[in-house]
Amino acid sequence: MSDNYDLVVIGGGPGGYVASIRAAQLGLKVACVEMRGTLGGTCLNVGCIPSKALLHASELFDEANGGMEKFGISTGKVSIDVSKLMDHKDGIVTDLTNGIAYLFKKNKVDYVEGRGSVSGAGKVDVALNDGKKTTLNTKNIVIATGSDVAGLPGIDIDEKIVVSSTGALSLAKVPKHMVVIGGGVIGLELGSVWKRLGADVTVVEFMDRITPEMDGEVSKTFARILKKQGFKLKLKSKVTGVKTTKTSATVTVEAAAGGKEETIKCDAVLVAVGRKPYTDGLGLAEAGINMTDRGQVDINDHFETNVKGVYAIGDVVRGAMLAHKAEDEGVAVAEIIAGYAGHVNYDAIPGVIYTMPEVASVGKTEEQLKADGVAYSVGKFPFTANSRAKANSQTDGFVKILSSQDTDKVLGAHIIGADAGNMIAEVTLAIEKGLTAEDIAYTCHAHPTETEAVKEAAMAAGGSPIHM
Repeated sequence: MSDNYDLVVIGGGPGGYVASIRAAQLGLKVACVEMRGTLGGTCLNVGCIPSKALLHASELFDEANGGMEKFGISTGKVSIDVSKLMDHKDGIVTDLTNGIAYLFKKNKVDYVEGRGSVSGAGKVDVALNDGKKTTLNTKNIVIATGSDVAGLPGIDIDEKIVVSSTGALSLAKVPKHMVVIGGGVIGLELGSVWKRLGADVTVVEFMDRITPEMDGEVSKTFARILKKQGFKLKLKSKVTGVKTTKTSATVTVEAAAGGKEETIKCDAVLVAVGRKPYTDGLGLAEAGINMTDRGQVDINDHFETNVKGVYAIGDVVRGAMLAHKAEDEGVAVAEIIAGYAGHVNYDAIPGVIYTMPEVASVGKTEEQLKADGVAYSVGKFPFTANSRAKANSQTDGFVKILSSQDTDKVLGAHIIGADAGNMIAEVTLAIEKGLTAEDIAYTCHAHPTETEAVKEAAMAAGGSPIHM
């Protein structure tokens, strides 16, 4: 390992490892500092990937546990071995983290296991995991330390009864009753896992609807579907306290505006109220690096901080806390440092909730377009009118495409449906390339597929759907 680099990246998550690999591909001498002991960050180790493993397994369990009878398939009584499920999840994580380590070797990126901090322009101090210390000299630094679980005042997370998303991925048994604090992406995904495996799930959300930042129509439809699945949704409500024993918890809830308290007894509480940028121990203040009033690293449009040669990307800076957003920024910042024109189109960053059905969005919502005074058209197509969704008995939801009334350019798309996470890619490409709803409408889509609903929604934006 050299002590002199063109680039040192602090953080080995989606943004950090991608930035490291891309910079190395462009000929830079690169080191990546990661304290976790494995690469991949929150997403791969205790986030996106393990949660998807559990979501998929729980969907299979739910299907086998009576969900296939509509197709004439009877399975009898179905059981779940939670320990084997966790072994499956952990095995996937291990394989993928080892895969990133291999990519580092392949691309000649030095992997430094330890906690990095910025001691000034061109210097990264590392407290190595083996107890030693070292300093890496470098021309450029990228801070890619991600985010950490946000807590609630007065509520202690013990990762046994009161759990964060991390603890919810490793429960030893299926809870009888889980209370989820927060009706956002993480709470609804993990709540779905344990709901399908047999838990009663109550979601407490402060706002007047779940997923409050999403398209309003999608949010209402999503809530209706979750209620049909058995979720209890307590909206406009806040948790004022949680008392625990060794085996249970009592959650105190009242109206968001204040009022009479009620208590909910349960055996698991998931605190899912969001995440906060991870900046502890990075030496940012000492290095003179400016922060925003939201605790993020302040950057310009080229990801550079106020200290020359120090950049930041991912969850630690402004914008959505999404792994793929961090990855795009990782490629862009590496290309900028290498002398190229790196760029990220933030209007073309999709977001997906991996429940069943999935919820996906990209671009603007109707609420945002109205607030901005933009004249727009709405094209909508329900999956009840889609032949493949009908054949699969997956007719919940719809595709909504928003286009400019002046230019017909696609401004946003919102999908709730079984394969929404894959279907949103087509519309993301359309936004990225400045295409129109007509461009999508006149593109041939295979039949029978759920993606035909995207074509029909685009046709509807022009007032001419065929199958509705």
